[in-house]
Amino acid sequence: MIRVRGRSRRRLPVVALACYKAGEPSRLIYRPCSDARPDGRKSFSWQDYRDLIQSAHQQLGGLIVLVWDNLNTHLTAGMRRYNADREWLTVFQLPPCAPDLNPVEDIWSVLRRTTTANRAFADPDDLITAVRRGLRQLQYRHDVLDGCLTGTGLRKPS
Repeated sequence: MIRVRGRSRRRLPVVALACYKAGEPSRLIYRPCSDARPDGRKSFSWQDYRDLIQSAHQQLGGLIVLVWDNLNTHLTAGMRRYNADREWLTVFQLPPCAPDLNPVEDIWSVLRRTTTANRAFADPDDLITAVRRGLRQLQYRHDVLDGCLTGTGLRKPS
C-alpha cells in the first residue's frame, strides 16, 4: 500500500519582476505572499504590487518602464492612480493572452523544469521552501534572466 498525501488548498502566490538596466546584470526582484493576511486575501492586492514597484525603484534607481500582463489587480483604479502619479514610472500593458511576451512566464517555466521538477513534496511548506530556494538561485543566474528577457523580444541596452 502506498500512502499519498495531497489535495492541499494552500497556495503560494509569488510576484516577480525581471529587470535590467544598461551596464548592469539582469535582476530578479520577487516577493512571496504571506499566508496570514489581515484582510483574509489569498493573493496580492494592488497595494502589494505598488510596494514591489516602489522597492524596485529604490533598488534600481532611476526611471522604470514596466511591462505587465492584464491581471485584474494590475488594472484597478488604485493601481492606475499610483502609476499616473509617478514621473519615474511608465507602464505598458501586454495584449491579452500573450504569455510569450512576458519574461516572468519564462522564469516560472525555468523554475518548473529545475527546482520543482520530478519531485514529490512532503507538505506545502516543503513546496514553499523549494520555490523560494529556486527563485533565490535564479537571482544569481544573470545569463538565465537575460535569456528570459530576450526570449520575449526585449533587448538589453548596452
